[in-house]
Amino acid sequence: MSGARTVSTPVPPGGTIGILGGGQLGRMLALAAARLGLKAHIYSDENDAPAFQVSAAQTYASYRNDNELRKFAGKCDVITFEFENVPAETVVVLSQLKPASPNARSLAIMQERFDEKSFVSNLGIGTPPFFAVDSTADAKSAFEKIGAARAILKTRRLGYDGKGQAIVASSDEAASAFERFNSVPMLLEAFIDFECEASVVAARGIDGEFVAYDPPENVHGHHILRRSTMPSRLTEAQSEEAKNIARKIAAALDYVGVLCIELFVTADGRLLVNEIAPRVHNSGHWTIDACAVSQFEQHIRAVAGWRLGSTERHSDAVMENVIGEDARDWQLLVARGGCLHLYGKSEIREGRKMGHVTWLKPKSGR
Repeated sequence: MSGARTVSTPVPPGGTIGILGGGQLGRMLALAAARLGLKAHIYSDENDAPAFQVSAAQTYASYRNDNELRKFAGKCDVITFEFENVPAETVVVLSQLKPASPNARSLAIMQERFDEKSFVSNLGIGTPPFFAVDSTADAKSAFEKIGAARAILKTRRLGYDGKGQAIVASSDEAASAFERFNSVPMLLEAFIDFECEASVVAARGIDGEFVAYDPPENVHGHHILRRSTMPSRLTEAQSEEAKNIARKIAAALDYVGVLCIELFVTADGRLLVNEIAPRVHNSGHWTIDACAVSQFEQHIRAVAGWRLGSTERHSDAVMENVIGEDARDWQLLVARGGCLHLYGKSEIREGRKMGHVTWLKPKSGR
């Protein structure tokens, strides 16, 4: 992007990483930065952001407050973000002032589901069949073109953990669902009867260096990730294919930092891209305890211009999210020998990710 700053020399220990977003991902990024002797300055529009508790500096302001953004940039050496709903325009503004990674183009593409799927498809990478929906007529036509028994209607912007989605089983249901979502721009894609779900967490450095972790197998419940298991049931060939998909996407975006590619594994062994997250990801949390270099440290290394670290794991791992009332069982989880990570959230709510626990065993096989 014209005028965007780039990292010319690695940020040395003592430098400051600016992080847009103060949720649990920002919290774990700040902790990883501290391990490397770097400081984290968290910018959040929530005054009780969990990442504020563990960061060297904090700014509480709107992501569209240009004055506060400029002051924030003046206190940072490089800037990144921890979630994809930061306005892309905010990253554009900041990138004129300090190096900002991942780039605003990557963020903008992944904020719009039709653009994201189109980008992946144009690279020759498999996705579920999909169509843009901007009217009830589009919804009916798209369902008929897909030719499947079921399809998923999704809002093209915002939405996560199953929010902004509806499963439909006819063209009329697709049209009705579109109207229920107030006729906002949507995407209709075929429902995939997958064998399992997997993901690949990878990182790309400022010089194009690329590394990827082995893909875990993921299990969801009520659209929320419940468990990631490593090693997964993927074959060695499928694991390499997943890493190559991530490599191809990252290179095409000139991406810097960690990204996650969520995948469907079909009964005939194909890998289809479901979604891309331009950030560290829930399904990579197991790397904190099972690898010498976690996904969070990997991201800090990348955006700070450091060499990337090893992605090898020293243990097998099962990561389970601690959701809602599960957080009250923290003593039991610790007593059972789990590696417990609680996110410092002030209120327990149904369906809210309060933390995660990772169970380790000696490494076996792949």
